[in-house]
Amino acid sequence: MKRLPFFVSLLLAASVIPAAAQGTPSSSAQRPAASAAAPSAKVAVIAFQAAVTQTNEFQRDFADLQKKYDPRRQQIKSLSDEIDNLTKQLQADDAKLTEDQRIAQSRAIDDKKKQLDRDTQDAQSDFQGDMQDLMNKVANKVGAVMTDYAEKHGYTLVLDGGDQQNPTVLYAADTTNITKAIIEAYNVHSGIPAPPAGQGANAPTGAGGPGVDAPQPQK
Repeated sequence: MKRLPFFVSLLLAASVIPAAAQGTPSSSAQRPAASAAAPSAKVAVIAFQAAVTQTNEFQRDFADLQKKYDPRRQQIKSLSDEIDNLTKQLQADDAKLTEDQRIAQSRAIDDKKKQLDRDTQDAQSDFQGDMQDLMNKVANKVGAVMTDYAEKHGYTLVLDGGDQQNPTVLYAADTTNITKAIIEAYNVHSGIPAPPAGQGANAPTGAGGPGVDAPQPQK
């Protein structure tokens, strides 16, 4: 079929539009009543990981975790000091030692360095595992308190604004921040008192600590 010239197409379209308009019901008579306006969203922001690590329960348990690893920390420090002393002694006695003595002492120092590396890596791995378990345990309970708080205060959305490395919240008014309120609500819920002044654990409170995701609301 041959295509109509462009201006003929326009003429045909112009003739159809008035007819279509005549057949369209009056908007005022036929349009259904507008549905009721949806309720406006109420949004809150929380630094979730900071909320977890600043609870009295986490501070208490983190202090206990540090005490648990104190013996291993001291053991590693003692071995490191021993290596330093042996290295200095070898340097001081270098002129007096035979080649065999020098080789033997250097080998002994190398063996201790390898042992130090193994002990350090094992301690770090064990500590990070225990730390992550602690974070997850408290995070699950803080998440439940946060969900209950949001529901009672009419929040329809809670955003985690605590990750500075991968920010999802670029701006939020201070009045939307519920971090402090959640910490206080959780401390009341847990019944665990604050650590004595000056004895609080130096727990990570930001992105530098072990990663923890806010739990998803229960369905």
